[in-house]
Amino acid sequence: QVQLVESGGGLVQAGGSLRLSCAASGRTYSTYFMGWFRQAPGKEREFVAAIRWSGAGTYYADSVKGRFTISGDNAKNTVYLQMNSLKPEDTAVYYCAAHPQGSTNYDYWGQGTQVTVSS
Repeated sequence: QVQLVESGGGLVQAGGSLRLSCAASGRTYSTYFMGWFRQAPGKEREFVAAIRWSGAGTYYADSVKGRFTISGDNAKNTVYLQMNSLKPEDTAVYYCAAHPQGSTNYDYWGQGTQVTVSS
């Protein structure tokens, strides 16, 4: 019902910046939260950031606070993740996800985009 496509990943040096985009389509009017998650090699998927789609509320993992900023453009049905002061430990596949109203889970996921931060 909701389709998500991430873009903007790539290779960047430590201390650099990268901006990820997630374009949503389908029944986006029922979306409660849009979120970003990441999975590093050999690690479990972890929460990065989320935004309340109907308002301005944002949430961040402690590991990225002060460095990453999540934002959304409702008119374009797009959510962004601005990543500054990148560290090698930020290297992961980053996934966009949609949490529908009436659900307790992020039910829809994008294909992921690779972010690699070199030392």
